[in-house]
Amino acid sequence: MGNASTLPVALTIAGSDSGGGAGIQADLKTFQSFGVFGTTAITAITVQDTTGVRGVHPVPPEFVRAQIDAVAEDLGPAAVKSGMLATAALVRTVATAIEDHRMVRYVLDPVLVSSTGARLLDPDAVGSISARLLPLAALVTPNLDEARVLTELEVLGVEGQREAARRLVQMGARAALVKGGHSPGTEVADLFWDGTTERIWRRPKLPTRNTHGTGCTLSAGIAAGLAWGIPLENAIERALTYVERAIRTAPGLGSGVGPINHFAEVPD
Repeated sequence: MGNASTLPVALTIAGSDSGGGAGIQADLKTFQSFGVFGTTAITAITVQDTTGVRGVHPVPPEFVRAQIDAVAEDLGPAAVKSGMLATAALVRTVATAIEDHRMVRYVLDPVLVSSTGARLLDPDAVGSISARLLPLAALVTPNLDEARVLTELEVLGVEGQREAARRLVQMGARAALVKGGHSPGTEVADLFWDGTTERIWRRPKLPTRNTHGTGCTLSAGIAAGLAWGIPLENAIERALTYVERAIRTAPGLGSGVGPINHFAEVPD
């Protein structure tokens, strides 16, 4: 991957959120904030707002593959992330495309459920993610629920996150960031493991309803950092700080789980 321009290109392979807070829309806003040129391969069209997901229409796998091919062959993305993949067929299609185009700076956000509780991945697709996408990922970024499904572990507390991160690396990911945003208590801990180094980022939990799109934004921010050639741990730290600022300054839109603020300042 790569291109002749000095402007890095990043690719997001994910679903469209009509409410603009998550998915492709959040990824493009994040790429823009981080100074990279954003490109897309849309895997599904959703009907959703801050109150929930009312419908999901998966895009045919051959059309998703054609989108990835077009971007990869012409624009040469320096990094890629995937989010909502919807079906097992789409998971397999995306995995094959990532392999064929040798997309090594790949961030896997294993989206299973929306922030409003709607399932965004068919149950039979979980095994495909584990078998096909995890071994390709430079980083996998599950929340606690996603880590439980992928590892079949309980994932309770920081010790549970530690065990899950190690299991995900054993399953093939080059590194794992097990996010603690859904944990009880007043503190959030995000645990990183790459086979040799463990790092934990801790911060106070913010009392807010405005968290729609946090996972998408975090993985897009990390991919943007990798597109710039920033080391993985630094890219994670920058993206975590950006997401925290985006939550703190959320505009309070909608009557449900509101979107975060993608105009938030990106750390130097």
